[in-house]
Amino acid sequence: MGFLYCPPLRVFGESIAGEATCLQIPEFDLGFDIGNCPRMMLSCKHLAITHGHMDHIGGLAYFCSQRRFQGMGNGRIICDERIAPAIKRMMDGYVDLERQRTPYDLVAIKPDQPVEIKNNILLRGFETEHTCPSFGYTVSERRTKLKQEYLDLPQEKLRELKDRGVEITRSFEIPLVAYTGDTAPGPHLVREDVRKAQILITECTFLEPDHKERARVGMHMHIDDLAEWLRVVESQYVILVHISRRTDMSMARKRIAQVAGEKLAQKVLFLMDYKGNRERYEAQLAQAGVRKPDAEPSSDDHRA
Repeated sequence: MGFLYCPPLRVFGESIAGEATCLQIPEFDLGFDIGNCPRMMLSCKHLAITHGHMDHIGGLAYFCSQRRFQGMGNGRIICDERIAPAIKRMMDGYVDLERQRTPYDLVAIKPDQPVEIKNNILLRGFETEHTCPSFGYTVSERRTKLKQEYLDLPQEKLRELKDRGVEITRSFEIPLVAYTGDTAPGPHLVREDVRKAQILITECTFLEPDHKERARVGMHMHIDDLAEWLRVVESQYVILVHISRRTDMSMARKRIAQVAGEKLAQKVLFLMDYKGNRERYEAQLAQAGVRKPDAEPSSDDHRA
């Protein structure tokens, strides 16, 4: 599995174009897509599906079955209301095959309909542009703040106003994570909760200069699209997924720097860059003063 630590959140998963995509943010008990189902995905209490292509949904029935088999409760599937009937039909097909019914919870949502996945943590879907009905998702934290006109009042006066039913606070949301799923460029990419999310997870399937037409036909992102988009993205981390297996990571990093410039390229990370991400995490541990575990026990360890 790929792994990135983007404080204070972790991103686990696998995403290889045309093969399988499944991602997890354990701090939110949340998964995105389930092209296959490695064991770590079972801990997701909530699973948000972007679209119905097999490399993004092929492991769904197994995910639901294994959660029940291992006593982890029903799988909670969150999806675009347009594809919910098809997901139900797919799951019903397994009832005929297995001669048993696997319980699961299907939550069909409209664009921008909030779903609370943890206390004050909201998940929303938004329509994207792909070859089939598709959603992206944002995760935001809802916070409250005292209204400006009440900032200088003593606590006794604030309690009095609250007891009288006066609304003394205002609610607002902090965008934490955005995940685009598979998508062509479009206005959905410049939504405020997407471009300002602390962590932006996006596909970038095609990096070669002569593959722009392939990207357009498949309604995927090309690296040139990404470079233009990065100019307005305010995210601290931009994580690229859905990279082709044929893509060399060192070449990919060079291409990002070439088309986006060194400064913007610094915020871009590749989920499936095993070597680079391992070195990055080891540096994070060292900076935090955490000793890296020895790969092999020493002779002293054996004697102990």
